[in-house]
Amino acid sequence: MSKKIQAIRGMNDLLPKDSDLWGYVERTIADLFSSYGYKNIRTPLVEKTDTFCRAIGQATDIVEKEMYSWKESNGESLSLRPEGTAGCVRMMIEHNLPREGIQKVFYQGAMFRHERPQKGRYRQFHQVGLEVFGAADAKVDAELMMMTHSLWQNLGLKNLTLEINTLGSNEARASYREILVEYFSMHKNQLDEDSLRRLETNPLRIFDSKNSDMQALINNAPKLMDHLDGDSAKHFEQFKSYLNCLEIDFVINTRLVRGLDYYNRTVFEWTTTDLGAQGTICAGGRYDGLVEKMGGKPTKAVGLAIGLERLLLLLEEQEIQLANDKLSIYMITPSDEAQIKSMQIATKLHQELPNFIIYNDITMGSFKSQFKKADKANADFALILGEEELNNNQVSIKPLKSQDKQLTSSLDEAIKFFKD
Repeated sequence: MSKKIQAIRGMNDLLPKDSDLWGYVERTIADLFSSYGYKNIRTPLVEKTDTFCRAIGQATDIVEKEMYSWKESNGESLSLRPEGTAGCVRMMIEHNLPREGIQKVFYQGAMFRHERPQKGRYRQFHQVGLEVFGAADAKVDAELMMMTHSLWQNLGLKNLTLEINTLGSNEARASYREILVEYFSMHKNQLDEDSLRRLETNPLRIFDSKNSDMQALINNAPKLMDHLDGDSAKHFEQFKSYLNCLEIDFVINTRLVRGLDYYNRTVFEWTTTDLGAQGTICAGGRYDGLVEKMGGKPTKAVGLAIGLERLLLLLEEQEIQLANDKLSIYMITPSDEAQIKSMQIATKLHQELPNFIIYNDITMGSFKSQFKKADKANADFALILGEEELNNNQVSIKPLKSQDKQLTSSLDEAIKFFKD
């Protein structure tokens, strides 16, 4: 007997029992973002490896350890996308979209990182991203917070905390980097192997360390907030003012630096304590220099990403039951003659009731077995096409979730009943 084929570790199937929840969440997100004037885009799963090296940074864990990359026969290196912003920026530059004015876009899809799979952290995972190009004011940073705050409310989520910080300008951060290197160099004997490496490549990432033995050292490190340039300090104050005006609570986390090199000024994370170590649901920030760095014209930009797997885990953890926004009809068709008629009726129901789910039974089983299947499908109504209904050119409607009486009528009257 041949060995059973299985999915790659850390790359999971979406099962039919979970598809309704995923679909509901994705529709809720897309409808909300569209209502703010954001347009949906799609970029390839595969990009030139250099796209991510230039955008994310050579010294990041993603580029150094986590990308799925390979060489083509012509020697060109390609990679599966580990995040969405780099491909989005490449698209903006290639099609010269910022020349048409401010670009407000969102996307959703699979991302890939070669890391140790664990709950809420997978090798293939799914993100929804929001990106704005061409807007410099802190007002757009606050709009992203307003949108995500509204999303949590729409989904019924609670226990989420907004953490914010500012990384200042590239110049201010370069000066701060020297101060940070000097500080940590004086305490090299307290740094672990990972932090010693980051000291050479990206010292700000030392703040991400989870090593409990280093926390006191990290907490006593000089704060970037104390070395900001004037424009960045003003931008951060404006950002906080907008959040206060919107009554969105936040905490300032001076250790929040994000894991990608392209960020400047505003950075933020929506976090929860309900998922253990994988507590970040949504994160992002400004990357005003990235478009130019990747070969485009100087363009201010800000964005965020929402991890869908973690969002679904949080909904499950908080036991939130999302309402199904569609009613459903299960057609009961016990005879061969009814099968042909049911196809005609199903066609008309789909045309007249586009917001309903129509189940047309295909088992040709008994009344009893078909009603069991209707219950299993959690249908709201059974539409019965039995011998008596066929003879009288009628249908019967039986409510399955209430004690209302069964009624018999013409198909047109039945459609009117469902519409009302």
